[in-house]
Amino acid sequence: MHPMSLPSAVPFGTLADGRTAHLYTLTNAAGMTARISDFGGIITYLTAPDRQGRLADVTLGFNTLEEYTRPGHSPYFGCLVGRVGNRLGDGKFLLNGKRYSLALNNAPGGKPCTLHGGNIGFDKVLWQAKPVTKDGLQGLELQYRSVDGEEGYPGNLDVTVTYWLTANALRMDYHAVTDQATPVNLTNHAYFNLKGEGEGDILGHTLMIAGSATTVVDRGLIPTGSLALVRGTNFDFTTPTVIGARIDAAGDEQLAFGGGYDHNWVLDHAKGDYALAARAMEPVSGRVLEVWTHEPGVQCYTGNFLPRPGDAAQKIGKSGKPYLYRGGFCLETQHFPDAPNHPSFPSIILRPGQTYKTSTEYRFVTA
Repeated sequence: MHPMSLPSAVPFGTLADGRTAHLYTLTNAAGMTARISDFGGIITYLTAPDRQGRLADVTLGFNTLEEYTRPGHSPYFGCLVGRVGNRLGDGKFLLNGKRYSLALNNAPGGKPCTLHGGNIGFDKVLWQAKPVTKDGLQGLELQYRSVDGEEGYPGNLDVTVTYWLTANALRMDYHAVTDQATPVNLTNHAYFNLKGEGEGDILGHTLMIAGSATTVVDRGLIPTGSLALVRGTNFDFTTPTVIGARIDAAGDEQLAFGGGYDHNWVLDHAKGDYALAARAMEPVSGRVLEVWTHEPGVQCYTGNFLPRPGDAAQKIGKSGKPYLYRGGFCLETQHFPDAPNHPSFPSIILRPGQTYKTSTEYRFVTA
């Protein structure tokens, strides 16, 4: 038996400071391909088979590094997010009696907050990359030290994220340690369209989310601290439901705040279990995405802030087609948004001597 070859690497472009970013290609025996950059840990390309076995790239992204680094151009396509994914209300949190104030880089509903780590989150840094193999699988190990005070967070945080392309899934194993107490909530921000990237909107996909409640948000998309049961509401995806069926329902304040779905579901699995969080299916191709995770929550985002037809600032995808309004969906596994400001939420504070360890996978099957 031949040893598994390491993932291949090619230069992806040059950053403003002169460093070179690379693109790594992982393949498996089924013919699936994942391309991941050491810049931002971005999944730039990911194929999945339809029910006839035909492969298509199902994740939104760009062909060049410049498009990912251009200020304001990439809406977090495919990247690793940290230190704290999602939103922190007012950009503030209290820890060990000290109040921390972070950069305010987002303001939905006119209410400023810190989004996805701050101005230069983990999505905008160059990670140290090492191609790896194990048990016949190709992987990519990414390491980054977020130094004490970076983006306003306390402590030196050492993070390792390893991507593995398994028989039918892309798995992410997250690991972090710190020398001071600090909030940590890592995730991946891949946008999916199971018809294929650039192939229109995702409103005809069906979606199941294994969560019977959501964290209620205010107009700034910051949790109020309350949970709302989804049964019988526009947020009930406990059984497979077409994404577009209720996304524009009139008179729903939560949908109005998000411009559609941009909310955290409280998952039903027991704490620490590795379980199915969500399942999306595209009926024409038969492609199915299952998201498995240890995390207690998943943010379902339906691309409500992607450009509408006629908008001046279009985002042209890898195949030359524009990525339009609701042209992709995200299922970001996570602890709950704004958790440091809500004692009733599962804590995201990592302390010295503790290890942050969690996994999520994007598993592809057909129906």
